[in-house]
Amino acid sequence: MLRVMTWNIRTGGRDRGGADRLGLVTGVVAAEHPDLLAVQELRDFDRDGLLADVADRVGMRPHLARSCFGQPVAVLVRPSLRVRYAGRVRRPFHHAAARVVVDTSAGPLTVFSTHLSPYSGGRRRMEADWLAAAVRRTGGELTLLAGDLNTLDPAVDHTARLAGLSAHHRRRHLRRDGRTVDTRAVSRLRAAGLVDLWPLRAGAAPDAAGLTVPTRHGGAEFSGMRLDYLLGTARVATLTRQVRVVRGGDADHASDHYPVVAELELDPA
Repeated sequence: MLRVMTWNIRTGGRDRGGADRLGLVTGVVAAEHPDLLAVQELRDFDRDGLLADVADRVGMRPHLARSCFGQPVAVLVRPSLRVRYAGRVRRPFHHAAARVVVDTSAGPLTVFSTHLSPYSGGRRRMEADWLAAAVRRTGGELTLLAGDLNTLDPAVDHTARLAGLSAHHRRRHLRRDGRTVDTRAVSRLRAAGLVDLWPLRAGAAPDAAGLTVPTRHGGAEFSGMRLDYLLGTARVATLTRQVRVVRGGDADHASDHYPVVAELELDPA
């Protein structure tokens, strides 16, 4: 069984002028022991050996995608998995998109780690189209896209949740008419054939236990939302045995996002 985890750790796990949360972050990762970790908001992880140091702490190998405008993302891999390919999606994402291919008992598994634009629904839609094209180019049955998509679930009524936000933060999730909720990024990825794994296997409504923000660390821009996703091809969906949001303990304070974990009926090749 392969365990896959996605997590936005907020500004590299360190607050400017505030707490260093990296110890909490690595503690949560160590406790969950994922085989593949898609991680976002890796501020300064491309400097001074920080990425290698954190990867060593959790016993994984890092594959970083640097950012054009925002913060890097990465996929960390347990040494038991053989990496066939590691690189990035070569498009000007606000943050970035990493791509790693590993060998499994059912064939090559492609994992994308991404973080879509937090500010513009139109930009998120364009980034989702780039990702959908990248997924198509893999040509494989086993593909998993993980990350902070900054997009609300198109299957859920978000009226009450958005009403609790300030006008400034509410605009991030509305179309230009100021009324229609912008769910286009996730809708485009689903239209491209990817399956949202949370409602498929979690056994709970997506607008209940699946919420990933905010945590007790805070997050004024959030109002009880699911922004972090695991999306897979149809074959990955059939191999998914459990999906859950990691709550409690250090996960409540390590970031403003909770991690999401899925277990796939796959083994290292």
